[in-house]
Amino acid sequence: MPRHAYSDLPGYCFWRESVAEPAASEVDPVVAAKFKISTSDRVATAGSCFAQHISRRLDAAGFCYLVTETAHPAFNARCYRDFNYGVYSARYGNVYTARQLRQLIERAYGQFAPVEDIWSGEGVRVIDPYRPLIQPRGFACAAELAADRTQHFAAVRRAIEQMDVFVFTLGLTEAWVSSRDGAVFPLCPGVAGGEFDRALCEFRNFEVAEVTDDLAWAIEFIAARNPGAKVVLTVSPVPLAATAENRSVLASTAYSKSVLRVAAEQISRRYGHVAYFPSYEIITGAYARGGYFAADLRTVTEAGVDHVMRLFMKHYASGIADASPQAGEKDLAGEESRRLANDMEAATRIVCEEEMLGKR
Repeated sequence: MPRHAYSDLPGYCFWRESVAEPAASEVDPVVAAKFKISTSDRVATAGSCFAQHISRRLDAAGFCYLVTETAHPAFNARCYRDFNYGVYSARYGNVYTARQLRQLIERAYGQFAPVEDIWSGEGVRVIDPYRPLIQPRGFACAAELAADRTQHFAAVRRAIEQMDVFVFTLGLTEAWVSSRDGAVFPLCPGVAGGEFDRALCEFRNFEVAEVTDDLAWAIEFIAARNPGAKVVLTVSPVPLAATAENRSVLASTAYSKSVLRVAAEQISRRYGHVAYFPSYEIITGAYARGGYFAADLRTVTEAGVDHVMRLFMKHYASGIADASPQAGEKDLAGEESRRLANDMEAATRIVCEEEMLGKR
């Protein structure tokens, strides 16, 4: 055979050698890490529902998982989780879009104050439009919400300024935003609070340039206040629960994930301290034959999370044990003993507001 440009490429460049022939559990699309994370590095997380799996496993594996917003010691284990403490580094709930991340940072640093800042809840209770499910049944009154928001923003600032590594999972491109000032709601108004009024909110489906610009803004803002912090971007493999576009949710899912994947690629190439980790490819790759999804074809199984975190540990961890032991019970037990008092159900429960869109 004559020599050509592909003759001397490594095996991971070829589908047959790296994807089709290996056992599914051995497929590894990472190749090489951009940097390493040590046991002393403080790791913060944010993102869509899938990011909760990552934060749970990082904590269980021995990473220095940074939590800057904690509950009163009187909270029992179940209340701790029900009120969304420890789900992420601060109590912001799921951050589905890059625009939502940007606005969270802007609001925490006093650079943006949305016009619509409170929703009516059950009875006299009120709801935070930007964290609608963060507090069971909402807040007792507007003053309680304002006080909680003040300390929450302080916790967000501490996370940004104290973290050594930030893992952000991109989830969606679709969002509902305020018609008055562009404030992004994590859920369509009317689903978990507020009222749906097309005169006050509008549907947006962000494009590659918009996602890239928002990510770049967030990364540069963080770097200005925490120059040593590194960033790991990943894309959630979880399909959309519903789409507001007039087309199949399957097509909308393909669009959304494609946009996020391209944006993550562009950003990771632009910045030396930003890496892309292929969670999306590991879970959705053809080699898995759909085996990493549960019966609803959305929920990622523990086996899928095992594969993701095994490769994350292999490539990015320095001096840290594998986060995906052969028996998942070991991982979960470690988590429970520290945080959830051996409540197995609470350890694996994922808070996902988006699922509410599929219920009607």
